[in-house]
Amino acid sequence: MEGNIIIASSPVDTGINSWGLNSGTKLLTYKTCASPRHGLTAVGSRFIASSQVRASQSASSAPIYFWSWDKPQLGVKSFPAEPIGPLIANSEGTYLIGGGASGSIYLWEVASGKLLKKWHAHYRSVTCFALSDDESLLISGSDDGGVRVWNLVSIFDASKFQSSSSYLYSFTEHALRVTDVVSGRGLSNSIIISSSEDRTCKIFSLSEGKILRSIALDSIADALAIDPGEHRFYAGCRDGKIYIKALNVEKNPTIGILFDHSVAVTSIACQNGTTLVSGSEDGIIRIWDIMTQHVVRMLKHAKAPINNVLVVKPTRQATNLSHQPPLSKYVDSSEGDFGSNLVILPQPCWKPNYLRSGVMSHQLKELQENNSSASAEMEVERLRIENKKLVEMAEKWKKLCQDQQSFFVNELLDNTKT
Repeated sequence: MEGNIIIASSPVDTGINSWGLNSGTKLLTYKTCASPRHGLTAVGSRFIASSQVRASQSASSAPIYFWSWDKPQLGVKSFPAEPIGPLIANSEGTYLIGGGASGSIYLWEVASGKLLKKWHAHYRSVTCFALSDDESLLISGSDDGGVRVWNLVSIFDASKFQSSSSYLYSFTEHALRVTDVVSGRGLSNSIIISSSEDRTCKIFSLSEGKILRSIALDSIADALAIDPGEHRFYAGCRDGKIYIKALNVEKNPTIGILFDHSVAVTSIACQNGTTLVSGSEDGIIRIWDIMTQHVVRMLKHAKAPINNVLVVKPTRQATNLSHQPPLSKYVDSSEGDFGSNLVILPQPCWKPNYLRSGVMSHQLKELQENNSSASAEMEVERLRIENKKLVEMAEKWKKLCQDQQSFFVNELLDNTKT
């Protein structure tokens, strides 16, 4: 299978189609899928998951399906307690999080299928999710216009978590339904952007817990993406246009507009700083060259509207779903509301040396010596990912210093010769 692939779904049963991002080659069609908006996700690089549209408005539930990357047939069916809209998984595929029609959020452990935690998060249905760059924070948007930020480690700490009142931040600046949320890169200095049916995008600071600015749009945006450099973001709107907005400009933030869609843009993905992928209600996926703002390739999904487009990188070795248990419907009552034995976590430390590799390794060891509790597993996962990113960053700085040293040595030798 190719490195990066595009997967797309529809609210009617046309399956999930996949293509190579660079080649445009049609790959597999995963059968039997009618997903709601934000209901399609890659569970790490292991397999695909999608919630399903309710058969009717009166239906009390709707399934969640899993597909292996190398098989078009449906792999695993799960039947949650209520209809699930948005789904999101962490990058390692350890946890799967779903947003319910009631406003509740469900968090499952993928390996066991166990429902670890359910909590009432919003007054109305959950519409969208995002994870912070280090995956320690969950951002949720709702039909009630609210955007809330949840500390995933604190959720498993019985001494702190008290259902819907235990959010880290609650933003109420939107007047209508929240349609999408995205998170920027970085840790304490990162931002989140939300879009709403009130025709605005809001930019919030995760470090300060406040709104930074509000950007008015000419049309309702249903899809957002942030440029990796975080100088701009993209808003796919119902008027068929993709608006390119500057992140740090107060007045006249519009940088450009992508015009090629003739109907509503429903989903966009920005994999790198050069390519943008967008899907629309006409069933067409467009791949854009960001520098020229031109379409370089068009892909036909089906004779049905697209509502989800993702750019993902599957694992080379496909996950065997024959041993994958379905997702539990309820939290195990024998383990209480949290679905596992709890530990009381220490207060978080935000000093700079907290991020040092040696400190992280020590914390990992301490957590692993505690029993296999859900909170410890979550913290171990977060620290492992953070440690990996810091090592990669250190290697980049090392190479940069070596390159600079070579440059100055060569300059010195050239000057000596002359």
